[in-house]
Amino acid sequence: MADAPSPRVRNLVIVLGDQLDIDASAFDGFDPRQDAVWMAEVVQESTHIPSSKQRTALFLAAMRHFAEALRQRGCALHYRTLDDPDNRGSLADELAHALEHLHPVQLVMTAPGDWRVWQSIKTVATTARLALDVRDDRHFFTTVRDFAAHAKGRKQLRLEYFYRELRQRHGILMTPEGQPEGGQWNFDVDNREAFGPQGPGALPARSRFEPDATTQAVINLVNQRFADHPGRLDHFAWPVTRIQGLEALHRFIDQRLPLFGRYEDALWPGEPWLYHSQLSAALNLKLLHPREVVEAAETAFRQGQAPLASVEGFIRQILGWREFVRGIYWTQMPGYLERNALDARQALPDWYWTGDTDMACLHDAITQTLEHGYAHHIQRLMVTGLFALLLGVDPRQVHAWYLGVYVDAVEWVELPNTLGMSQFGDGGLMASKPYAATGKYIQRMGGPCAACRYDPAQRDGDTACPYTTLYWDFLMRHESTLAKNPRMALQVKNLARLNEAQRAAVVARATAIRQGEVG
Repeated sequence: MADAPSPRVRNLVIVLGDQLDIDASAFDGFDPRQDAVWMAEVVQESTHIPSSKQRTALFLAAMRHFAEALRQRGCALHYRTLDDPDNRGSLADELAHALEHLHPVQLVMTAPGDWRVWQSIKTVATTARLALDVRDDRHFFTTVRDFAAHAKGRKQLRLEYFYRELRQRHGILMTPEGQPEGGQWNFDVDNREAFGPQGPGALPARSRFEPDATTQAVINLVNQRFADHPGRLDHFAWPVTRIQGLEALHRFIDQRLPLFGRYEDALWPGEPWLYHSQLSAALNLKLLHPREVVEAAETAFRQGQAPLASVEGFIRQILGWREFVRGIYWTQMPGYLERNALDARQALPDWYWTGDTDMACLHDAITQTLEHGYAHHIQRLMVTGLFALLLGVDPRQVHAWYLGVYVDAVEWVELPNTLGMSQFGDGGLMASKPYAATGKYIQRMGGPCAACRYDPAQRDGDTACPYTTLYWDFLMRHESTLAKNPRMALQVKNLARLNEAQRAAVVARATAIRQGEVG
């Protein structure tokens, strides 16, 4: 287990799989002569929800590379591998066992990104009667305390106001006079284009990082140990080191950022990457710092390499949404996980784990997800998420799927985006309205509707698009609730166009979809 013999340890620094940064706050004051690092690969982190092969392999490969970097720095490291015969299977059991042998004076860690993990580690520390020094995570522009202060006394929490505060506080995309560049805060209206019937044309190649011996060993282990888990590892190519993360960042800035904004909401069949950054996993594992990512994007604008609309749209994802959802998570947990404002109780369809559906957009998004552990934000929000919302799936089941299948999924960022933004399970804390739409939206943004047997323009009948059917059913099921939401008023008002026979036809078709007779 141990890479170095250890006398009495002063500080045992706990490093989790999404804390792979030697400059993290947990290492402040680290003295290699009397401090040590503890890391563990455990099966529970891949089985408490069914973690995909891509996700598990990314975490383990990145952890092993980080461990080697620690060794090269001369850090005393106590590292338990997943295939160690003595592995006890959970972080709590592994940590408790380590404490019995190392007898540290205290435990030190950077604040974790998962409530469940945090509670588990606190329990181990309490049982061992050890102090646990939990330090702020500097991989953010703000602290949870900052967000709580922003939220205090507000009737509603909205990203836009928090985002503007952070732009001003950090001087990002601001003029010398203290005004937003371009005279406005938000360029969303310029960032909603589809590719049109000609498609995206030639696209930049994906940033690929071929597995080295360490990563290949992890791939072999995951394929053997988690053979029945979803996903495939044939094309694993994610960055697993800081050097690779920086290369991915620079390639995005040079090759994709200029057109990112214009096409950030666009879809195209068989094209997973388009102009998206693919940096979220490196950010969430802490291989990259959000400040350097934002700085690189802003520099591209200042130097005339990328238009303001693209740069602002990208920076809003990092400085805005990323900070906002973290604040929501940590100020609302643990109760947030139980929220279900729309009383959705439907089971998640089994084909979410296989992609075996005749709905072309869902087949495309899910098979891509299983192949790469990745889908861009419109695929997540307006394809897989939208269908689950309209079908009425229990948000905890949707959450478990999103947390399991995507390589960038850590609960602090995944849960609010899924339960709040996608499923409206928090009743409007994250988003001002449910993101409900018919199949026409997917068609308009470039989805594979031309190759699908279903017609987005049809509301009922054998060839009606299930999205369109379920959209009208969703409005009818929640009419009284949605009518109170000003942003949904027009959509609810359109229900008046349906007579009783048309409503009955929608309900019958929606019932068939829920019973698995369609799709």
